[in-house]
Amino acid sequence: MKYGRVVIKLSGEALAGNQAQGLAHQTLEAIARQIRELMEAGVQTAIVVGGGNIWRGVSGSQRGMDRATADYMGMLATCINSLALQDALEANGVDTRVASAIEMKQIAETYIRRRAIRHLEKGRAVIFAAGTGNPYFSTDTTAALRAAEIEADVILMAKKVDGVYDDDPVTHPDAVRYDELSYLDALNLGLKVMDSTALSLCMDNQIPIIVFSLLEEGNILKAANGEKIGTTVGRFTV
Repeated sequence: MKYGRVVIKLSGEALAGNQAQGLAHQTLEAIARQIRELMEAGVQTAIVVGGGNIWRGVSGSQRGMDRATADYMGMLATCINSLALQDALEANGVDTRVASAIEMKQIAETYIRRRAIRHLEKGRAVIFAAGTGNPYFSTDTTAALRAAEIEADVILMAKKVDGVYDDDPVTHPDAVRYDELSYLDALNLGLKVMDSTALSLCMDNQIPIIVFSLLEEGNILKAANGEKIGTTVGRFTV
């Protein structure tokens, strides 16, 4: 495999499948199977899950809620998703630990960097829950931060779309997909690969990002093996 240690970033919306909100059991099962295949290939696997299928802090603040309170609610939503994914993974025979940035001993370990790395070395999947533990930071930033902390080789961003486009491919069928982008191109063109904080953190630490579709079975394994799928961010283009 090209990459030995990866961080998979899953959006909360991806866990909802074809539903508007909530959790789709079949989607969780499909993701768990792909992660099992990845780990059977010897790849150390960490996962960051969003919470947008349950609650978005930004949406709450736009309705007049205190932003910090709304963001903490979003962190709790990521914990619900993390536990659901843990259950699906363990049903597929994957030894898993949830590491939460907010202390909640009854349901998850408190995140400690060295402990998380040790779990990876022992062949366990580690799910990072509760974001960074701080309001005003997205789960994209969590993925970038944790990838830097555990010295991951790459961030695999599994989405409902099959890469990064110059426009929304849903509303603009003629939108063009990029195969490769530099960090600066992604930032300057406002392509929304990640939020600017997360993307800058990846750029500063030279962590490549591969954006690809979660909907096609086997894509996580292909991305981790360096196959040409989706969009790679971090290779400087001419």
